[in-house]
Amino acid sequence: PLSVSPAAAPAVISPQDPTLLIGSSLVATCTVSPDFPLKAEDLYWTLNGRRLPAASYSTLGPSTLSVALARLNGSRQQSGDNLVCHSRDGGILAGSCLYVGLPPEKPVNITCWSKNMKDLTCKWAPGTEGETFLHTNYTLKYKLRWYGRDNTCQEYHTAGPYSCHIPKDLALFTPYEIWVEASNRLGVAVSDVVMLDILDVVTTDPPSDVHVSRVGDLEDQLSVRWSSPPALKDFLFQAKYQIQYRVEDSSEWKVVDDVGNQTSCRLAGLRPGTVYFVQVRCNPFGIYGSKKAGIWSDWSNPTAASTPRSERGAGGCDPKGGEQNTTLRRELKQFFGWVKKHAYGCSNLGIKLYDQWRVWLQKSHKTRNQV
Repeated sequence: PLSVSPAAAPAVISPQDPTLLIGSSLVATCTVSPDFPLKAEDLYWTLNGRRLPAASYSTLGPSTLSVALARLNGSRQQSGDNLVCHSRDGGILAGSCLYVGLPPEKPVNITCWSKNMKDLTCKWAPGTEGETFLHTNYTLKYKLRWYGRDNTCQEYHTAGPYSCHIPKDLALFTPYEIWVEASNRLGVAVSDVVMLDILDVVTTDPPSDVHVSRVGDLEDQLSVRWSSPPALKDFLFQAKYQIQYRVEDSSEWKVVDDVGNQTSCRLAGLRPGTVYFVQVRCNPFGIYGSKKAGIWSDWSNPTAASTPRSERGAGGCDPKGGEQNTTLRRELKQFFGWVKKHAYGCSNLGIKLYDQWRVWLQKSHKTRNQV
């Protein structure tokens, strides 16, 4: 029996864990340790579990077998492709990771925003192609423009895969320089430097306390009221507001753009007896005299209200009787419509049937109100 010291590896692959550009070729060798009675003809190769063809092998010595790989594609996994040397019975003798990819591209489109002037979040795009096939590390760096030292952002992936959040200790009234560095096994790429002042990129929480209510008996109108963002109430700023609203059974929002900086608005031209969902958002601008346009907040949670039902008949030539008369005529019209559906012939027409109808009407109203 063969006695092998535990530290001895059965074989060695060369080169070990190489990094290569896409399209490169590679010749790898597997040399069996003298402690193992295996010859070159006892070996074979696999790449990611698939056996490589014997035509790509060459015997370089009694116990050394090479394999030639041409025009390599990008690694299937960022942890590298597995190139493995096996003995005839399938045992693993040695393994190597191939890292095949591209150097990183220069990150682009850096955009940043500050929530209520307390923090800064930035996001970017990884370059025109984006895919390097290798694990690529992105680092956001920032410093005060004239006298700052470089700082590194720590909280990544807060607003998507290419983003970072700086939670505190930011200065106002001084511009920052911000840039992103991308690095992988094949190189480093640095974005252009973006210059910004926190005051110019402020966004805020959505407006709070949004209330939607009827305007008396006006069947085509709703009144919307809200409070300005609480986090900014102590700061000198102007605000623009936008409203969007939609009918309950529609997904299409209508936007009201010209609300200005007032905190109430009346929606007109609505459908009677209809439930509407309403949302409001805020754009804080001119903070401490900043000349830049602000950034729109998220929309507030939807608030619902319904317009009053129309009391008008469905056209025709109703004489202009008193209000009571109109109500009675409408109820009789509804009643006879209901009778057509629910009563057979005229023999049952009487006060009992009318009572049944009133019960049905109340139930349907209750259901409608609950909805």
